[in-house]
Amino acid sequence: MTSERSYSPADRLLLQADAALRTLLPFTGQPYRASPAEGLPESDMDADEARHVAGLMRINHTGEVCAQALYQGQALTAKLPDIRAAMEHAAEEEIDHLAWCEQRIRELGSHPSVLNPVFYGLSFGIGAVAGLISDRVSLGFVAATEDQVCKHLDEHLEQLPTDDARSRAILQQMRTDEEQHATSAIEAGGLRFPAPVKFGMTLLSKVMTKSTYRI
Repeated sequence: MTSERSYSPADRLLLQADAALRTLLPFTGQPYRASPAEGLPESDMDADEARHVAGLMRINHTGEVCAQALYQGQALTAKLPDIRAAMEHAAEEEIDHLAWCEQRIRELGSHPSVLNPVFYGLSFGIGAVAGLISDRVSLGFVAATEDQVCKHLDEHLEQLPTDDARSRAILQQMRTDEEQHATSAIEAGGLRFPAPVKFGMTLLSKVMTKSTYRI
């Protein structure tokens, strides 16, 4: 018979530090699933198109860095063991997106954003505070965040060159996964945030997208 391992606060802090390093250091997050781009041909993009697509993928990569930090912060302060486990599982699923985006960025001859550590720290803090308030607020924040991510992905899918099948396959699978995360968070009891809160989150997301597109 197996039982859930009990971790001390110090153990959890060490685990969070390990998760942060695996998120921020290049090629340290190993995906659980193969990239949706696997086996698809590379498109014949000119330099400007490749630079634009790399910028879009850099935004999405930073978004996944933020998602990792958000889930890890929430897991650290979640009050119920099942909510903590759900947050940790969601973070594992986001590792796939993180690795896929990074691989695509490298294929396009570019690099992840140098601002990732800043956004990781901010997102971790937000997640931890949400978890301290209540698990319902924490789950609601997940749902609202994933809704924002889906909107960004829809915009990016429209901006991709028509023949860029590799980037398109990655973003389409990411959107499917993110939509499921949002639905699961609400079904688990997440609070539906009012419009003013969502508007504030939209403004913050615009800061992230504008700054990471180029750097």
